[in-house]
Amino acid sequence: MEETNYTSVNDPNGNAPFWTESQHLEREEEERFRRKLKYFFMNPCEKYRARGRKPWKLLLQIIKVAIITCQLVLFGLSNQMVVTFKEENLMTFRHLFLKDFADGSTGTYAVYRQTDMYDYIGHVIEQFGNIKNISVGNHAYEKTGLKYTPLVLCQQFYANGSISPGNESFDIDTEVAFECVEVYPMTPFRNHNGYLANFTLDFKRLLAVNISFTLKAINLQTVQHHELPDCYDFDIMITFNNMAHSGRIKVDLDHDVEIKECRDWNVQGASPRSLVYILLFDTLIILTCLTSLTLCVRSVVSGVKLQLEYVSYFATRHCKTVPWSDRMEFINGWYILILVSDFLTIIGSIIKIEIQVKNVTSYDVCSILLGTGTMLVWIGVLRYMGYFRKYNILIITLRAAFPNVIRFLCCAAMIYLGYCFCGWIVLGPYHEKFRNLNTVSECLFSLINGDDMFPTFKDMQQKSYLVWLYSRLYLYTFVSLFIYMILSLFITLITDTYDTIKHLQEDGVTDSELHAFMAECKDAPNSIHFRLDKKPDTCLLCCLPQCRSDSDDRASLQSTSAA
Repeated sequence: MEETNYTSVNDPNGNAPFWTESQHLEREEEERFRRKLKYFFMNPCEKYRARGRKPWKLLLQIIKVAIITCQLVLFGLSNQMVVTFKEENLMTFRHLFLKDFADGSTGTYAVYRQTDMYDYIGHVIEQFGNIKNISVGNHAYEKTGLKYTPLVLCQQFYANGSISPGNESFDIDTEVAFECVEVYPMTPFRNHNGYLANFTLDFKRLLAVNISFTLKAINLQTVQHHELPDCYDFDIMITFNNMAHSGRIKVDLDHDVEIKECRDWNVQGASPRSLVYILLFDTLIILTCLTSLTLCVRSVVSGVKLQLEYVSYFATRHCKTVPWSDRMEFINGWYILILVSDFLTIIGSIIKIEIQVKNVTSYDVCSILLGTGTMLVWIGVLRYMGYFRKYNILIITLRAAFPNVIRFLCCAAMIYLGYCFCGWIVLGPYHEKFRNLNTVSECLFSLINGDDMFPTFKDMQQKSYLVWLYSRLYLYTFVSLFIYMILSLFITLITDTYDTIKHLQEDGVTDSELHAFMAECKDAPNSIHFRLDKKPDTCLLCCLPQCRSDSDDRASLQSTSAA
């Protein structure tokens, strides 16, 4: 077969080498592949000019941001009522059951005398028995069948032992014994002395006294917001902690809340339409996220296929191995972010629907899922902001600096942890902010940001002059090291990356073989070659006018190109 020769018209030296037909086909195939890569990395507007592809994902993400934010606001208002109800009940229980409790009191609520200990326990028993007469809320006792659930009073103490501080001697059996008394609510309720007559506390061996009981309540404020009220079980625990045997028994009241669906209810003057509208709105969000999830999965799969094609092309034609940095260019991290966001939002919306119909009461789980999903959705909007040149440099800088930032933080974390452990073990006995590792870390992180600096120095106790001097050396070196050196180096790391990216963009220098390969394609997005490279859409209903018009348009483009 006779080969046809082609003359190069783009030779800058004026030479006109001849190409064989196979070389010409190979070059055309390479140009098509460059256009394919270039089209893959185009933004939605450029893809629309290249092939008339509508930016469905962009429009869908904008709609999704709006409706998901509305959903989060509505759920946040509903969840706020739940949180407020629980917090206000906790404060109510402290005022009802803790004797002489006052809001905003400084220091820890504690008991110091034996007679006060019996009085405080008796006060709890009396208040429990008269809760219906003294509480302004809708609190009631829990029932098991036809019987009320009792208040349980338990003391923990060492089983055997004798303690003689005067002789500096003790004999302790570490086995812990329990002694409990049950108090049932009765009418009339007898004096608490009858229950405490045989309940004696041996304070030398006493470890703790625990009082637990359950009260029920209904959150009626949700009716005003067209939501069905929830029924609450408050498992209240009052603890008299004497573990330290220091003469100070710390008293604490806490509760565990269980939210249940009310068994029998009837709401008059309220329309159920609002609940139906909310359920339909949540269903719309689930369908929107499913559509977004499907489109993003398709885009990720297309990127993986194109990556494999690119790797195979370079291995076959140029005998080169594509570096992982170029391979990862095909895996769009924004799509992964949107996939995670869609998944969390779908699960959170399903739980929210179950909460609305009172099948579950997992408010915390739903809040975490919806909150994280909404946060990731808003972060995902940065992808489309990056199509503008001035915003793109910010995103590229963050992506380029991320590996170096992680390595830098790992090294800085070693120094930070060293200071945390040192501060905890040395300054902990003399400074409240260094009592445990959690508060030490919070204190040091605040110092890095310049917060609460003077009180940290001032609150250091001076009982040990050696430790006080050490604390000054410790705090001054930490502040100097992290604020003036490590933090400055961290900022320099970001600014250097920013300057490098900025110069690369200004000079038009490509930073990878992939972008250098695509840069050889000089076709503009509105070039006719992108439409010619477009694969014909397979349409089963080829008799439809839309399919016929697409086919006619492609034929006309090919004839124009041939002419």
